[in-house]
Amino acid sequence: MPDRYGFILHAHTRPEKAAEFEALFRAYVEPSRAEEGCIAYHMLRDHQDPTLFIFYEVWQSPEHLAIHSALPHMRRFHEQRMDYLRRDFDIRRIEMLGPAK
Repeated sequence: MPDRYGFILHAHTRPEKAAEFEALFRAYVEPSRAEEGCIAYHMLRDHQDPTLFIFYEVWQSPEHLAIHSALPHMRRFHEQRMDYLRRDFDIRRIEMLGPAK
């Protein structure tokens, strides 16, 4: 399984942009899950801090993630991300220790 690429991403949104961020990314969840190479794609919201969104993603390979990241809507968001965020993403690489299911 070492070729799989997984990470947990924390997005600390500006309080006034949290609802807009949620609506934007909720629309991306299902299409992202349908992409070739997507093993897991989950968007979570912290109950104690509603401005914190957590993404858990596992891709078949770094190349599959690169294709996802290069999609027009993802590139556009990346360029504008600081309009939504208090600070840049905190991304932690993870290793899957077992099968995806």
